[in-house]
Amino acid sequence: MSAWSRLSDHLDENSEGYGPLRGTLGAGRIGMIWLAANLVVTTLLTGTLFVPGVSWPTALAMIVLGTLIGGAVLVLVGNMGTRTGLATMSLTKGSFGLRGSFLPVAANVVILMGWSWVQAMLAGVTVNFLVAQATGYSNPVLFSVLCQALVVALAVLGHEGIARVEPWLAVVILGIMAWVFTVAFTSYPVADFAALPVDPGAGWSPIAVLDVVIATAISWTVLSAEFNRLARRQSAGMIGSGAGYVLSTVAAMSLGATAVAYVVLDGGEAVGFDPTVLVAAFGAPLAVVVFLSVMATNTMVVYGMVSSVVDLTPSRRLRFLPTALVLGAVSVLGSTRLGLLDQFTEFLVLIGSLFIPVFAIMLVDYYVVQRGAYAADILRGRGGRYWYRGGVNPAAVAVWVLGAVCSLVLTYVLPSPVGATIPTFVLSAALYLLWALAAKRIVPGRPVQRHLAEAGRTGTDGAGARDGAAAPERTGGPCTVGAVGAAGRPEEAADAPR
Repeated sequence: MSAWSRLSDHLDENSEGYGPLRGTLGAGRIGMIWLAANLVVTTLLTGTLFVPGVSWPTALAMIVLGTLIGGAVLVLVGNMGTRTGLATMSLTKGSFGLRGSFLPVAANVVILMGWSWVQAMLAGVTVNFLVAQATGYSNPVLFSVLCQALVVALAVLGHEGIARVEPWLAVVILGIMAWVFTVAFTSYPVADFAALPVDPGAGWSPIAVLDVVIATAISWTVLSAEFNRLARRQSAGMIGSGAGYVLSTVAAMSLGATAVAYVVLDGGEAVGFDPTVLVAAFGAPLAVVVFLSVMATNTMVVYGMVSSVVDLTPSRRLRFLPTALVLGAVSVLGSTRLGLLDQFTEFLVLIGSLFIPVFAIMLVDYYVVQRGAYAADILRGRGGRYWYRGGVNPAAVAVWVLGAVCSLVLTYVLPSPVGATIPTFVLSAALYLLWALAAKRIVPGRPVQRHLAEAGRTGTDGAGARDGAAAPERTGGPCTVGAVGAAGRPEEAADAPR
């Protein structure tokens, strides 16, 4: 066999696969996965957007509140992955239909592509800043392309290795973050940060900050079931993901808000979402944080994007390697558009508009309409209880569109005093529930959710009824974002969550 064929076969054999995955990890390991994943430069730089648009204490308060609200959605969607063994986008088949789920999957690929562009640009701009200081040569587009090309190569050849070292990178990043906090608070007292004047012209309000922080959690929720289906039990997944996500997000965003406040106190200009401003203030150690976090997280983003595409259906499976190269080429070309960094806030608004309704629908469908149990029909290519009309649930699609429009209207046309994210979530959840009640779709009784990996062994549908669809059981193995590798050697299989 040629080297191409050997590599292609290896990637196909070890990529995520379509069926459910049985988790084996405890709360501590799940917490470390989330901590490592979210200690990323984009989260840190999001915090730099808020100050001095709002006061430093207000920014910190909204960061904590928004992280808790958005984190609740993240944990509940992640728990669906623990209970079923399915990835987030596979779970959309339950509410949107076996074919209707292609719509949120397509949106997810677009969003992940956007994340890969943004992170590559941030790494490239940072490397360019250091090179320009040392040599005088400046070409940020070139360095962005080189960084993204390295990411694509790692996604194809070394994502498992990156996943294993990512928790150790998180320890390094935490250490440098602690050093930045120390520099800031030993240079100026906390009272000076609290007294920093607010700049109304920056265009921020506490509610706007809250919306962006919640949108950040929503952007991570697209991967929540991927991570949390690795958990041994529901409690491990919920505690680990809740603690890991909240701690990493609050730490990273608070550092960004504190760092930009330090720059202002030191006589500099507050330029949001620009890593070079912070590197100039705190030196090369912060540049190391930017580069390492991008290499680790962006590798898993690209790998997850490819896996989302190749695992769309259980039957006609695309080959991993050519798909990775095509999407990788698009991600490299997109990394040249540095002007997109100036539109990062709009990018987060787009994520919220697209996925807040999706997750509202998913949560209502699973926990209320389906009574917390999906059947093995969700693993089929066609037919069964999730076929709806030609494979699409028109009600879910309609509610999704209405929710997205509501979010955009409340953001850009009729700004809401309570923001856009919370009203959009409530409206989408209420509309979907009303449809389920009117259509008499709510499942009677209290079906038991059996892990869908058991359907292949027992011939049951995962909720107690017989079914012919079999799901391959998978224990461990690389997950969509490499979290199994990050967690280390799989432990012994445990009982399925009830």
